[in-house]
Amino acid sequence: MWLELLVLIIGVFYGYAKPGKEDRWGLLKKGAIYGIIIGIVFGIIAFVAGAYLGSAVGGLVLFAGSVIGIFISVIILVVIFIIGTFIGDYLESQFKK
Repeated sequence: MWLELLVLIIGVFYGYAKPGKEDRWGLLKKGAIYGIIIGIVFGIIAFVAGAYLGSAVGGLVLFAGSVIGIFISVIILVVIFIIGTFIGDYLESQFKK
């Protein structure tokens, strides 16, 4: 809950401080790419740990779960950030006239 609120506040500041409209589609694409990269890195760590502690099948399950879970988490945070940029752009248009 706190992380999502922090991401929203950062998005509002980003939208307010950066002049003009933000490239939200570009932000979503960058977030997806970062989500995939972070998911694969943590997935590999989980695979190695699972293979070391038990079986390779357990490591594969941990790898797949880590990649998918982290990717979805990052996309949710990016969407919350983009919502914050909408709010920041609105505030910018109201106060910087």
